[in-house]
Amino acid sequence: MKVHIMDLNPGDRLRTDVFNHSGVLILDKEKELTNESIVKLLQHGIDYIDILPQPTVVTEVDNGFTSPMMLSDQVLHVKPSFDKAIDGFELMFLEALSTGSFDNSQVDEVLEPIVNQLVGQKDVISLLLVLNDKDNYTYNHSMQVGMLSYYIATWLGYPKDEAYIIGKAGYLIDIGKSKVPQEILTKPGKLTPEEFEQVKRHTEYGHDIILKSTGDELLALIALQHHEREDGSGYPHGLSEKEIHPYAKITAVADVYTAMTSNRVYQSKQEFLTVLRELNSLSFGKLSAEPTQLLIKHLLPNFIGKKVTLSNGESGSIVMTNQTDFFRPLVQTNSKFIDLSKERDIIISEIFL
Repeated sequence: MKVHIMDLNPGDRLRTDVFNHSGVLILDKEKELTNESIVKLLQHGIDYIDILPQPTVVTEVDNGFTSPMMLSDQVLHVKPSFDKAIDGFELMFLEALSTGSFDNSQVDEVLEPIVNQLVGQKDVISLLLVLNDKDNYTYNHSMQVGMLSYYIATWLGYPKDEAYIIGKAGYLIDIGKSKVPQEILTKPGKLTPEEFEQVKRHTEYGHDIILKSTGDELLALIALQHHEREDGSGYPHGLSEKEIHPYAKITAVADVYTAMTSNRVYQSKQEFLTVLRELNSLSFGKLSAEPTQLLIKHLLPNFIGKKVTLSNGESGSIVMTNQTDFFRPLVQTNSKFIDLSKERDIIISEIFL
């Protein structure tokens, strides 16, 4: 009987050979379908195939779910270092609040072991999901920005020592928030124009604190410029593309992505792929295109195999990125495949491990 590709189930058997539109044999007849072979049919643009009737037998069958994703040993190994770095930023933040400076040696003490552990770890989304289990936005955000800044720098081809500096800059960019009144930082509602002006000053505060603590003018400059935008719409000085330091452009991308995917007092986190779509739009004028597009390119493969909940209440896992719409993948639930590039009324509500 003819069955639409989206209605196939693992265990179905082919009645006939399946050829693609160029006449190339894709699957042999009587082959039992697996998740991988169904995805293969989708990749070749096959719409309908003939399958053999299922025998009427009551038996226990695979529910079609990809087995629960376990954190890799690498991710588990790096988590204690993440926790130490987040706790370290909290201490540094409080020190800057009370003294106007921090101990630079403590920063390197927590960051250097992490960088060594990140080498070879390609599943950045799993690392971000691990980091997202922390509640305190300000401290957690610093670790995520530092990590992503380091990764983007390596993808751009910077040598390890230079990438480390960029990662360290990302870790430090928000230290100036220690000088912003806490009642503003933790305000659950919309900020007044006057309050937002105070928040914007964290870039200048950060510049001064970093310069005083490290004597490093480059690190201080990156903190000052990380909210500048290519079209001149950023702050504090309204710089445009050629006036912004390349390192600041990298930390800006990392900062925006982690801010939008994290819970904040005034905004719930957004789903990872939705944010990537928005970053893609921002790369045409607001954020530097090269680091933004590299982030998207390297994160997209990480979503394959991740578990999701959908807006229609179903749960499943991502099995394929759609080439026609990178941000709306193919999802396998316990009973079917859902192509989100075609099912436009369904969205991913959450991605998790």
